[in-house]
Amino acid sequence: MDTFKNKEEEKLKLTFGLITQGINKFYTLAISSEILAKICFVTTRDEDPITGFQRVLDRKRAQEIADYIDSGATIPNAIILSAQPEAELEIIRGGKIISFFERPKSFLVLDGQHRVYGFSLAKATLRVPVVIYSNLTRQEESRLFIDINTKQRPVPNELLLDIKKLAERETDSEQLLREIFDLFYNSTDSPLLGLLSPSERTKSKLTRVTFNQAFKPLLVDVFQGKEVDEIYEVTRDYIQAFKSGMDTLGTDQTIIRPFVFRALMLLFPHVGQRVKDRYNAPHYSASNFYDVLKPIFVKIKSTSFTQAKSINSLYEKMRELLLDFTL
Repeated sequence: MDTFKNKEEEKLKLTFGLITQGINKFYTLAISSEILAKICFVTTRDEDPITGFQRVLDRKRAQEIADYIDSGATIPNAIILSAQPEAELEIIRGGKIISFFERPKSFLVLDGQHRVYGFSLAKATLRVPVVIYSNLTRQEESRLFIDINTKQRPVPNELLLDIKKLAERETDSEQLLREIFDLFYNSTDSPLLGLLSPSERTKSKLTRVTFNQAFKPLLVDVFQGKEVDEIYEVTRDYIQAFKSGMDTLGTDQTIIRPFVFRALMLLFPHVGQRVKDRYNAPHYSASNFYDVLKPIFVKIKSTSFTQAKSINSLYEKMRELLLDFTL
């Protein structure tokens, strides 16, 4: 006796494509997002597919996906599923149609859990590309889940920031940060010339992500309303002065270390204020910045830069030395 069959039920029938990769075969098709929300679940240990999604996954992230869909956008990535016994999946009509019952827990989600959850929260209904594996054991499902979620490499944040301009998706802050970065990257008088990487993550250069993290607080706290050229000129002279100080310790090459660069930019408001106080005007220049910074490099050890373990510890050390000299 078939424990799943119900005479009132009718199977959903859809056309599909069969793809073979190595020893594996899977089906590709499109399923309504409304139906996906009914038939999918995210873990074999959950009794209810709805509460399963809510308990295991991040609702905030799912809601962001729902809002994105309702804005009219598209997500073309395929959801990867494993058919369960509840689905009673069959291939009919000479191998051209796939059929299955629309039952809860019919398909285990191997990839795309938050998208499926997001689809269930969206007001809009859309057709979703789906890949279905059939007749997998629990071990095979687990291994496939691990492979999918460990061997796929996300697009680096550096590249995403670099192409946001082309996509016209930049915020005002992102645009300003990009323009400042580009000046440091391209200008012949830049103290960071040759030390920046706009779209790749590399140990030998400062990435756009680290640069933005260091500069973003300054745009709010120090440079709000300032033009990009002014921001560049002031911070250029500050970084040049800092590099000169580091050079006296033989550590100027450590400026590309994220901890070091972010710590020195965190120190900027304190140094800038002392330049302003000392010269009775905001007369920012590399020499004036260096005069204020010099006591730090007289007392600090080179290992503070070469062996920096955190942003805050290095920043606090430098701020303490700066404060001691001022007092």
